[in-house]
Amino acid sequence: MLDIKDVHKTFNLGTVNQKTALCGVSLVLEEGDFVTVIGGNGAGKSTLLNAIAGVWPVDSGTITIDGINVTGLPDFKRAPLVGRVFQDPMTGTAATMQIDENLALARRRGKKRGLRWGVTKAERDEYREKLKILNLGLENRLTQKVGLLSGGQRQALTLLMATMQKPKILLLDEHTAALDPKTAEKVLAATERVVNEGHLTTLMITHNMRDAITHGNRLIMMHEGNIIYDVKGEEKKKLQVSDLLQKFNEVAKEEFSNDRMMLS
Repeated sequence: MLDIKDVHKTFNLGTVNQKTALCGVSLVLEEGDFVTVIGGNGAGKSTLLNAIAGVWPVDSGTITIDGINVTGLPDFKRAPLVGRVFQDPMTGTAATMQIDENLALARRRGKKRGLRWGVTKAERDEYREKLKILNLGLENRLTQKVGLLSGGQRQALTLLMATMQKPKILLLDEHTAALDPKTAEKVLAATERVVNEGHLTTLMITHNMRDAITHGNRLIMMHEGNIIYDVKGEEKKKLQVSDLLQKFNEVAKEEFSNDRMMLS
């Protein structure tokens, strides 16, 4: 479903601010893989997701999604293939519109639209069923303005909107980082249900090592623009946070020093 081959990306080339973000990264995801991504600040995690989404062109290498070489395509041309949820809960929804209207926008994304606007009864019934997956009681609040929802509820709604059209690849860029621990746990539980029900191929960046171990069927660790650890299946299930720290020290030849991840 996703095939990344030898991708390089350097920012501000030839200046004092030159920064190599990806150093020949290669990664293959099979359909239905749920991969968690961890690493310290500047490891290349968000750069990798931005490369997949087409936010900017890569310097070299290829990116293929579901057999389509998207390396030279801008982000808006990749949009039908990619669903994405960002860290800020306020960015993925329209605050002044109702829950059902937001879902209708997501449902009609990329389709031709006429002058008629409205949400049909059949659509509302469909949205109620989809909202039940989140287990947040939003299925009974379809006409409520999204701006009145909590950050966690908005982020869960954004997740649902990003997957309405079943993207080929779902990118979650620290989508629970701005939430308190209890709310983050609820959103992660909703994420697990949405991903599993839709059998979605997913890359999830997280700063929480325990979450990285608990969720998904595969875990990759990045450092200085490289993937330095890749574990899946039974081996992943047996992991402890101490194992990740030890593996980082072995491969990177240095102590893990990201306060945010350590405190999590």
